[in-house]
Amino acid sequence: MSFITRQAIRRFSAAATTDHGAGSKTWKILTFVVALPGVAVCMINAYLYEKHHLAHPHQPEFHEYEHLRLRTKRFPWGDGNHSIFHNPILNALPDGYEVKVESHDEEH
Repeated sequence: MSFITRQAIRRFSAAATTDHGAGSKTWKILTFVVALPGVAVCMINAYLYEKHHLAHPHQPEFHEYEHLRLRTKRFPWGDGNHSIFHNPILNALPDGYEVKVESHDEEH
């Protein structure tokens, strides 16, 4: 065996017998110092963005395209024209919106 091969074997065999408790301690510290504050910052960002978004209502413009909102058969619930999670402000029916929302500002 060459000198380099013997040195590599010693290095790898020595690493296999060391205690790995320090690795779990590092990940525990990273969880509390980096991961949890990062999740909290993302939650605050999403909340503030949604709060701003709800303060300025915007309804997408209705376009009566032939390929959108096709109804080949009726839905098995309700009147058959509304999807199961239908929102009258945001979800258009084949003939338009049920509720019109007037936007205060044209540009966001």
